[in-house]
Amino acid sequence: AAAGRPVDEEVSSDSEPESPSLGRRRRREAAEEEVDETPQEKKLRLAKLYLEQLRQQEEERAAEEEDEEGTQPGDLIGDRLKEDVLEQKGRLQRRVAEDVQPPDPASIRVLRGHQLPVTCLVISPDDKFIFSASKDGALIKCKWEVESGKRLCVVPGGKKGTEEQHMGHASQVLCMAISSDGKFLATGDRNKLIMIWDPATCKRLNIFTGHRDAVSGLSFRKGTHQLYSASHDRCVKVWDVAENAYVETLFGHQDVITGLDSLSRESCVTAGGRDGTVRLWKIPEESQLVFCGHQGSIDCIQLINEEHMVSGADDGSVALWGLSKKKPLALARQAHGMQDAQGLQQPYWISAVAALRNTDLLATGSHSGSVKLWKCGEGFRKLDPLWDIPLVGFVNSLAFSAAGSFLVAGLGQEHRLGRWWRIKEAKNSICIIPLKQKASAP
Repeated sequence: AAAGRPVDEEVSSDSEPESPSLGRRRRREAAEEEVDETPQEKKLRLAKLYLEQLRQQEEERAAEEEDEEGTQPGDLIGDRLKEDVLEQKGRLQRRVAEDVQPPDPASIRVLRGHQLPVTCLVISPDDKFIFSASKDGALIKCKWEVESGKRLCVVPGGKKGTEEQHMGHASQVLCMAISSDGKFLATGDRNKLIMIWDPATCKRLNIFTGHRDAVSGLSFRKGTHQLYSASHDRCVKVWDVAENAYVETLFGHQDVITGLDSLSRESCVTAGGRDGTVRLWKIPEESQLVFCGHQGSIDCIQLINEEHMVSGADDGSVALWGLSKKKPLALARQAHGMQDAQGLQQPYWISAVAALRNTDLLATGSHSGSVKLWKCGEGFRKLDPLWDIPLVGFVNSLAFSAAGSFLVAGLGQEHRLGRWWRIKEAKNSICIIPLKQKASAP
């Protein structure tokens, strides 16, 4: 009672009883210690704690993996710390491209199910499932199992104006994104709507409205449920999916936005179509950086790491960018060659780009009859072609698995944003391309 507790309160055995004066003195000493610790001392203490945790993890892992006797735990800790620092600074560039073997066309698996061109796809964070969408008004969204190739879930759509009667979209789906924890899937359509789904059950959770034109780009900020959306109405919107809340709108592009991507930082990058710009949006500051370099409409974009990105345009060029420079670090013109269109020679449009995060491996797609793999040079200042993977049709979407073991391509007879050409012999499908690494020396 003297300690201010009810007499009949249960005292846990985890903490020993102490006198009120002793408890107050200890709390005062702890508070004084906390006040005396400077920010530098706190950083040092936390760093030592992090190092100790890493050392314990690596020692446990080394004990379990007896076949790695030549590798010392200290070396692993140093490598991981170095990679963590480089990743936070946006400079991590693992060298994997030179070890990738040319894929065997016979090993490519084709998943059929969409009746109209596939427009977008994403891979689940655990690399076990693929979600895809198309221009089809009846078969809107599919969930596929990567290992077996089985179609696990189909969400039917309807005609325009019947969104409330159907679970799915009632117009062409142009983009989709999945959160890094796999809890939410977002899809955007030509009818200005964003739909939020439960990826596990394929049930619709919510509909976000507010864009005034087609939703053309979606991305979840890594490690959060913050969603960025881009639209043909030339603006970027920020949403909190967990709270079902709208946050803010950002303006700046002079033409339709055709693509969007983000990583861990509170920022996103967008491709501005025919305004000829790529933009970096800093959300807290409500500011933007403008990058110029392509001659045509910029149709696709993806971040490689926190400081570098790749984009593709209908002038046939692929550009590598550093966020500290306004011009491309490297530019590959006519990346997929030239075509004869109605008697005129023009480059094949770049319709999709993908980057294996924090590495030097890229992929680009067009309707040239192949997907191309590229290697980024040191400091992202060079772009070297590696292999051509034969695929017939418009490559409207590309995505690397998180582990880099396969590449997924969404194919269609038409471009995802229009009907300028039609390739009749193409199949509206999803292709899983295995990426094998060369056996490294022990």
